[in-house]
Amino acid sequence: MFEPTQLRTFLTLSETLSFTRTADRLSISQPTVSQHVARLEKAANRRLVLRDTHAVSLTDNGQAMAGFARTILAAHDQATAYFTGSAMSGRLRFGAADDLALTQLPRILREFRQLHPRITMELTVAQSLVLHRRLLAGHLDLVFIKQLPDETTGRLVRRDRLAWVGLESTALEPQDIVPMITYPNPSPSRNTATGVLERAGRTWRVTCTTREIHGVLAAVRAGLGVTVLAQSLVPSDLVIMPASSGLPELGDIDLTLVDNPRAAREPVEALANAILGRH
Repeated sequence: MFEPTQLRTFLTLSETLSFTRTADRLSISQPTVSQHVARLEKAANRRLVLRDTHAVSLTDNGQAMAGFARTILAAHDQATAYFTGSAMSGRLRFGAADDLALTQLPRILREFRQLHPRITMELTVAQSLVLHRRLLAGHLDLVFIKQLPDETTGRLVRRDRLAWVGLESTALEPQDIVPMITYPNPSPSRNTATGVLERAGRTWRVTCTTREIHGVLAAVRAGLGVTVLAQSLVPSDLVIMPASSGLPELGDIDLTLVDNPRAAREPVEALANAILGRH
């Protein structure tokens, strides 16, 4: 009854509330957008969109249609991926450092699952060194982890700069004790932070230890201290500490993919290439 193309156009319009922006986003003409909406309204026998010279809005029926459109299109995409996707099958035991969930990784995994529905993925989220040990022990097939540049193994996805991160209101003077929020040992970022502080002669103390990135971020947002993150992972509500705080440079961190040579190659290479292609 409802054409996926028309539903996709309508759903985009519900997000942009602009026929012009919808046309630009979908790379179609504005009259085509109007045509798709008109045909969908005819199929539904309901008015879905209110439009005047100043604004576009959805009717109550339009709001309901937007919800149905999301469900219908999701099912349509899953069916398309299943019947046109790869015939690759098997099990893939994948491990990822928890703070890398702040990157595009969740979207990559979702798209990978849609393209390869016959692969059973087992996901483990933990600290980088824990994941690396589990890989070496044969319990994982592929890991996406952080490594210090002089210790890097596997394939480099991206080299990033480490930064001291805190609240914008956090005041830290060069003579102050550095309040650190960190992962428990073993942790590359913790070892790097304590090492550069000791070499700089800077006194520090751990004010919070937590095993998860969400715990780290919650502690920083609560004003308990500062932490160390890759610059690309700094949330928008936190800031890189200014030079006036006197904190020493931290250097770089490598985001790497390391695989188990005994694992089935096809699923490992497929996911590794998906991650490399989006970073």
